[in-house]
Amino acid sequence: MDAGEFASLTDQCLGKVAKWLENLDPDEVDYSTADGVVTIEFPDGARYILSRQSATNQIWLAADAHGWHYTWDSARHQWLDDKDGHELYLRLAEVVGEKVGHPVTFEAAT
Repeated sequence: MDAGEFASLTDQCLGKVAKWLENLDPDEVDYSTADGVVTIEFPDGARYILSRQSATNQIWLAADAHGWHYTWDSARHQWLDDKDGHELYLRLAEVVGEKVGHPVTFEAAT
């Protein structure tokens, strides 16, 4: 994949995550965006970071003491973890749900 395609795919992903976060309770989750990064902030000061990694053509998620690296699978049209193949949006909903103390599902406006 060339740099332009990667930038487009990651921009779509990060935008989808930001739209999803808009629908969560702002007393439980806040977020900010910058070029290639979505920072998710919690009332206790914890931060989760979702970021574009252009050098490796991946998106990385850092949450608590964990980190995952996602690569675009063009056949499945999904960001998949490079170790066990789980899907990015499902993991993001899982870790955010664990942090806020109740399940959340990933649904974003398209």
